[in-house]
Amino acid sequence: MEISLESAIAVLGRTPEVLRAMLDGIPEELEQGSEGEDTWSPYDVLGHLVHGERADWIPRLRIILEHGETKAFEPFDRFAQFEESRGKSLEDLLAEFEGLRAESLEILEGVELEPADFGRTGLHPDLGVVSLGELLSTWMVHDLGHIAQIARVMARQLDAEVGPWRAYLPILAPRLLS
Repeated sequence: MEISLESAIAVLGRTPEVLRAMLDGIPEELEQGSEGEDTWSPYDVLGHLVHGERADWIPRLRIILEHGETKAFEPFDRFAQFEESRGKSLEDLLAEFEGLRAESLEILEGVELEPADFGRTGLHPDLGVVSLGELLSTWMVHDLGHIAQIARVMARQLDAEVGPWRAYLPILAPRLLS
């Protein structure tokens, strides 16, 4: 599939609704449950998405559009949510994410990208030269991956309770990658 502004907005615009439907009002055991040491709970993942909305996607899009490869992206702190989310409820994070994502989509629509813009490039601090199309595609896949992660982590909280049906539930299969 070739990236388009319409496809990006279609996926990115739905993420807050999906997360609200999945997480709003869930029991604390599901909100805070993880897959073990050094893994993230749904609460942690949501905090990570909030941080990404502030520090990653739109700032990097702007750097590509304004500076190209002459200015590298700021490194992204994948663990900033642990400090930034401290003291916030899951509802606080859901509301914050919804507001930030609405702002991001407004900005994304406002820059009026043309298909040729997807080939414009920027400089990632670890990956080197990346294109705007790759950035938008990664943003979409990042959202989808974290939605899947939240579903997997929640399912794993019930791993012992499903009994012999575990054989029919691939979401409970051993994880190869985080």
